[in-house]
Amino acid sequence: MTPHLFFVPPGSLDAATSGAVVEVSGAEGHHAVAVLRLRLGETVFVGDGRGVRAIAEVIDIDRSRLTVRVSSVAREAPPALRWVLVQALAKGDRDTSAVETATEYGVDEIVPWQADRSISVWRADKVERGRQRWEDVAIAAAKQSRRSTVPTVSPMVRTRELLARVRGGPTAYLLHEAATEPLSRVALPSTGEVLLVVGPEGGIASTELDALVAAGATPVRLGTEVLRTSSAGPAAIAVLNAMSRWC
Repeated sequence: MTPHLFFVPPGSLDAATSGAVVEVSGAEGHHAVAVLRLRLGETVFVGDGRGVRAIAEVIDIDRSRLTVRVSSVAREAPPALRWVLVQALAKGDRDTSAVETATEYGVDEIVPWQADRSISVWRADKVERGRQRWEDVAIAAAKQSRRSTVPTVSPMVRTRELLARVRGGPTAYLLHEAATEPLSRVALPSTGEVLLVVGPEGGIASTELDALVAAGATPVRLGTEVLRTSSAGPAAIAVLNAMSRWC
């Protein structure tokens, strides 16, 4: 079985080398001790969520704290191409399902989007709570998939802010069922950000579609099937990975 992964605060592993002793505490330590019931001598992964991951041995266990000794450290270089999923808010758990699977597939940033047709609405008192919920889902998915990095969950944007970002210059693709160009045939840049814009259950409003295209986004399709908002983004990331990272 693949060792469990636990995250420690950023910077905790910056100077870590073989033989270093690291403490896993807080919620991560409690989960390791009280839920997983790890034992002395077990091997675990310890990461900082920013690309540094160590293989370590459990050398001490307290009520809610784990102490490990590092045996090796790997430092993952940032990817040349950075995947950014702009995910429209959706009802139920469909948007968080997209966050979970996209994280497993390697997304680097997730941007919650309050689209015109989003049934779910994050009002003033829910904006940060909603973002935090997505971040918690991303952290859990990163642990499950043993990722060295945790994707950034950015503040929610409305269409005006999204248009400004698209105009800022990144390569942007808009997933749309009426598009004729397959995502699998686009020419990816060698470096930089690639934005994938996914609309809500009711689709992207025509005014938003026109504005995004005018700002520089390219409409693309995945196939002949019409996917749910929960699966379109992860499927698109899988396509991009097949064209680059997974080659």
